[in-house]
Amino acid sequence: MASTYTDLGLELMATGENAGTWGTKTNANLSLIEQLTGGYNSQAVTDSGTPTALTIADGALTGTAQQRVIELTGSISGSRVVTFPLLTENFYFIKNSTSGAQTVQLKAASGSGATVTFATGNKGWKAIYLDGVATNTGVYEIEIDTVATPAGSDTQVQFNNSGAFGASANLVFDGNHLTIAAEGDLRLGDNTGGEYVGIDAPATVGASYTVTLPAAVGSASQALVTSDGSGNTQWTSTSTFGISTGKAIAMAIVFG
Repeated sequence: MASTYTDLGLELMATGENAGTWGTKTNANLSLIEQLTGGYNSQAVTDSGTPTALTIADGALTGTAQQRVIELTGSISGSRVVTFPLLTENFYFIKNSTSGAQTVQLKAASGSGATVTFATGNKGWKAIYLDGVATNTGVYEIEIDTVATPAGSDTQVQFNNSGAFGASANLVFDGNHLTIAAEGDLRLGDNTGGEYVGIDAPATVGASYTVTLPAAVGSASQALVTSDGSGNTQWTSTSTFGISTGKAIAMAIVFG
């Protein structure tokens, strides 16, 4: 019985075959396994309507789809396709180093299986998995969590902007102070989510200042007043204002 080969090119020797060459063939298989698990291939992409076909070479190290890492190179002037052999079940790390703002699609040599595409201008990496289905081998992108690059400039607070990092020069945290610039307001929402109380600065401030709240809650009929002209506040009884309740009511009637 003659040798058979796996879909990735490894030779499976039959009993009693290849007398005197088992060592050579076993070493060849081990070299191929090493290449499949950690090898690198620089593959030029054909700049034509013909797909660039990656290959599996049975019992050899020459197949262009028999490396773990494949870097696509070459100058392309239009959208191009790179194909893998049917029945290939493996995962790869693919780097798009082609020049030109064009798409590069990764797919099986035939059939209607899933495909993966480098978008126009995407010169990064993709991890892909081929499922090895007989007539419709699918190519799937493996989602890998990465740390995204922060948006904006140093000290700008990050926020979710349509699924990506966003930032604004009007929202800054320097490690000690959170600044809402451009007369933006701090909004405290109610428990229904429909209304809020906003706090903001006037359009023009002569000099920056800080209002410091009291250390404890006040009592009934107390008002919050400045205590030293430096922004510190305290709770003070309204009776000390010199206006009786009756006078306050009368003033409210007169002045609205």
